[in-house]
Amino acid sequence: LSVNPLDPSIGVTAPLGLYDPLGWLDPSKDPANKFVTFDANFERCRAVERKHGRIAMAAIVGMLFHNTNIEFPGYLSKELGIHFADILNSMNGLFSVPIAGIFQIFFAIG
Repeated sequence: LSVNPLDPSIGVTAPLGLYDPLGWLDPSKDPANKFVTFDANFERCRAVERKHGRIAMAAIVGMLFHNTNIEFPGYLSKELGIHFADILNSMNGLFSVPIAGIFQIFFAIG
């Protein structure tokens, strides 16, 4: 059985068909269609999906560590006197981080 790894029908299930509610697979709506081939764009989409999956897995591991009260020793902000152990669990912890730390996170991401 020979399967083309660039076949866009890979992952399409028989009863459901292709699920593309935003129409991203339509070549006429793709702005990169004029610059790259279908195969190059398909490989880029796969690479981006792997990258996002790895980031999500690292985020889950970090959340699990923090929720089991495994924190770094020391200060998150020495000037403000905030230890890593002072950060709350879940999304409430986002509001415990100083605004300069939030900016550092977002600039590091992207």
